Amino acid sequence: MAKVTISEITCKGCGLCVSVCPKKIIELDKSRLNPKGYHPAQVIDLEKCIACAMCAMMCPDSAIKVEK
Repeated sequence: MAKVTISEITCKGCGLCVSVCPKKIIELDKSRLNPKGYHPAQVIDLEKCIACAMCAMMCPDSAIKVEK
């Protein structure tokens, strides 16, 4: 199983990771804000992750790491 780590402090909530994930396992957490005032991305179903790393490649802030 893959391991996806999202740095909530670095994430600016742009949503690019959400839009490119083929399995739709990432969403923005609208219930809270990070220290910078953004809704951070979060993984909602790690079991479905195929470790394609599209989310990490698209993140303009390098806030996502994917390990196989």
